[in-house]
Amino acid sequence: MAADFFLGRRAMLAAGGALVATSASAATPLRFDQLYGAWTVEGLRFSAEVEKLTGQEVAMRGFMAPPLKAEADFFVLSREPMALCPFCSSNADWPPDIVVVYLRRQATPVDATVPIETRGRLERGSWTDPATGFVSQLRLRDAAFRTV
Repeated sequence: MAADFFLGRRAMLAAGGALVATSASAATPLRFDQLYGAWTVEGLRFSAEVEKLTGQEVAMRGFMAPPLKAEADFFVLSREPMALCPFCSSNADWPPDIVVVYLRRQATPVDATVPIETRGRLERGSWTDPATGFVSQLRLRDAAFRTV
């Protein structure tokens, strides 16, 4: 009886690992150079890839910009390491190589020079965070990250 439980538990753990691997691989990779399709007089235009992936889980690699506080539930993902937090005050100031990442739960930041991969649901369009007043054009929601 104990052997059946042990084998059953092993099988469950193996199945759970497979489920984690399956859901982790479900994220579509998205690179910074795929975010925008055109630069117009009205500003940056989202790429066809971003329009297609909006609402879906994507995986992006980059660097965590220095956060405003030690424990936070959001951060800025940038293409290159940054010395300062790049939050902007308007749509016109929005840099083309950052994405705001809203985490599932608070996390301790990593060094700004350490590459990370983050996964979350892609949102596009101008949005002002009611708690901070920060403006963003692209966001990852319900996200998590790991060092790479």
